[in-house]
Amino acid sequence: MTVKLDQLRSFEAVARVGHFTRAAEELYLAQPSLSRQIAALETDLGTELFHRGPSGAALTDAGELLLPLARRMLGDARTAREQMDELAGLHRGRVRLGAPPTLCVSLVADVLAAFRAAHPSVALHVMEAGSRVLMDALSEGALDLALVVTRGEGAAAPGAELIPLLSEELVVVSASASQAAEEITLQELAQIPQVAFNRSYDLRVATDAAFSANGLEPVIAVEGAEMDAVLRFVERGLGVAVVPAMVVIDRPGLRSARLVKPSLTRTVNLARRNDVGPSAAAAAMQQFVFRAVDRLTAPGTDLAQLVTAVPR
Repeated sequence: MTVKLDQLRSFEAVARVGHFTRAAEELYLAQPSLSRQIAALETDLGTELFHRGPSGAALTDAGELLLPLARRMLGDARTAREQMDELAGLHRGRVRLGAPPTLCVSLVADVLAAFRAAHPSVALHVMEAGSRVLMDALSEGALDLALVVTRGEGAAAPGAELIPLLSEELVVVSASASQAAEEITLQELAQIPQVAFNRSYDLRVATDAAFSANGLEPVIAVEGAEMDAVLRFVERGLGVAVVPAMVVIDRPGLRSARLVKPSLTRTVNLARRNDVGPSAAAAAMQQFVFRAVDRLTAPGTDLAQLVTAVPR
């Protein structure tokens, strides 16, 4: 005897509504298909399950006996499916993702939007902090994944590994109404009032190091701001700022110029634990990160010259 779940679903629906046609409509089946399923079930069980009449269908004694068993089997099947989905991280679970502010306002926003649309029941937790803090949090098990920034050879924290994703140029942004050139040298930049980030930002550390290495002292108009404030101050014409190229996406109030002589670049990496396996939800998030990077760095995009994919 072979009893199929589809047969049990059809049986339960007819028993509940008392009518073959209404049960078929509820299950989005053609009535002949539902009737064949019930007939096959009755053949397998060797007994009739319904008294069929012009006014509907009523359970026989055998049908009354089968109904609670069928509902239990269908419930067990649903529970098994839910538990497998939870294990797969597709309908439940959580992902804890860390990223610095410069990525939260660009790449991360796109990744989370796409992931949320595909897996709306997975809880998302975001930690916004500097790359060094994020690597510590990853090593301590407080994060599942982190997007971190390095320059040159990046060193992973104990128990973690870095997967380089893309190389990104730093650009000089100014208010969209300004008459900025398409390129600006570091020496020219040092003479223009700047909106400077908080010194805890890796970006601030990198630009300060570049000025110092070239014997330059920048003119600071506003100092100590966070990412959103820096961009708003620049839009209001308080000064220019050095930011990663991706930050300028979808910001019509800003215009950018390439920084040259020297150019400054940074590498964006995906950091993950290598001493424990990722949850299925975290593994799915990792794939969404890879896809977002591939879209961002595809030939012909607005940032094709400024953002380059690193072969994985």
